Amino acid sequence: MLKEGVVYLVGAGPGDQRLITVKGLSALKKAEVILYDRLVNPLLLQEAKPDAELIYCGKLPDRHILRQEAINDLLVEKAKLGKVVVRLKGGDPSVFGRVGEEAEALKKENIRYEIVPGITSGIATASYAGIPVTHREYGTSFTVVTGHDKSADGKPLINWPALATGIDTIAFYMGIKNLPYICEQLISNGRSPEAKVAVIQWGTTGKQKVVEGSLTSIESEVAKHNISNPAITLVGNIASLRKKLQWFENKLLFGKKIIFPDSDASQREELLNNGAEVLEYPKLVVQSETENQTYLEKLKNLKNYNEVFFSSKESVPLFFDSLLNNGIDIRSLTAQLLAKDSETVEALKNKGLFAEQATVTSLCNSSLIVGSLEEFNNDKNKHDYLITHDFQTSHPATIAFQRAVEEGGFNTIIFSSPKSVKVFIENVKKDGYDPYELIRNCQVICFGENTLLEAKKNKVVVDLYTDRNAFEDFEQLLMQHEKVI
Repeated sequence: MLKEGVVYLVGAGPGDQRLITVKGLSALKKAEVILYDRLVNPLLLQEAKPDAELIYCGKLPDRHILRQEAINDLLVEKAKLGKVVVRLKGGDPSVFGRVGEEAEALKKENIRYEIVPGITSGIATASYAGIPVTHREYGTSFTVVTGHDKSADGKPLINWPALATGIDTIAFYMGIKNLPYICEQLISNGRSPEAKVAVIQWGTTGKQKVVEGSLTSIESEVAKHNISNPAITLVGNIASLRKKLQWFENKLLFGKKIIFPDSDASQREELLNNGAEVLEYPKLVVQSETENQTYLEKLKNLKNYNEVFFSSKESVPLFFDSLLNNGIDIRSLTAQLLAKDSETVEALKNKGLFAEQATVTSLCNSSLIVGSLEEFNNDKNKHDYLITHDFQTSHPATIAFQRAVEEGGFNTIIFSSPKSVKVFIENVKKDGYDPYELIRNCQVICFGENTLLEAKKNKVVVDLYTDRNAFEDFEQLLMQHEKVI
């Protein structure tokens, strides 16, 4: 029997990849199909399941990729196949997001759905610009208005007299094209020509740009600084607080857009905390190989080996979980434990086991290597192997990379292991790009001597290098602009 499909209509937030809600992120991580818009930060897509189907519904000004009716039909079609579907929209789906039309289409077909609110751009981008939308001394009322609508000329048909004189702070969404008209209407309907205005482009992201002025000067300021949509136009004297309260652009790594292959969550979190945007690309997802018959037969013969050599940190939890799942007492493991690197030694220590660091060439004849399928295939000496896992490349992370490149690309690449250099070059080629062109446009940073050697071997020009393998003081290293090798 076909399982029941469900659709989550999710707000992705205004741009910062961590401003999606906990519930929204949970839906994204379990989705089998994701329909996403242009204003969704593509870096969010790396959170999706490796095999999720991604459908781009992106709309550019004056060019609609998928008509709304087609999007509605796709939501219905995928849900009727029993899929978990996420419709991912920038900001909040209920604020100029057409969520009502999509919910109606699903309701008509008796399809289960949930609306997951998001942080709307009018409030979030103002906050990231250092402008609270209300303040006891500047404004106690706030409203959001579309900067364009379905009228013949696209100019918003609203009650201008009430808006101009009745609201302290107004956020216009996507109003750049109609900015002269908006300013003219506000002034002619009673707003002071000297009323403060801030225009925030690509708010909450590393591309955030803010220009300030008054209703009479903001049009020329926008033109002078080449501001275009996506942008929020904030009208109200509260905008004057920006000079005192701006904070986001002061983050140490503001404007850094980083590719960080073979990274872990704690490393990426540190970069994000300092204002960077980060993509783990390529994203290699561990696929367990511990349930096939060959593996199980070898597992039962552990007593035949004098040494067990763990060749990667990923193999440690998989190996010990398989002992537990197959009812094998850990005390039957009498062999000496060895590990390829310090990370694997640490993974074993977390299991309460101490191992010596060693190399494959130092192993005795009665050794078992516990590791990945890739390592087994690359082993010219054909040692005895227990293959715990293989790696699958995450398709959503690849799409995130491609979309981000199309939207301006990256300015920094961090290589923290020899493997990260190899997988980056291989996957960029596989995805249809020139890795060396990308590298030329980025600051390239290497951690560890072996990583630097691998980079040189692959003709990668490295800008910054530290011989420490530990990921320490990286903020200061990233801020260096001179070549240091």
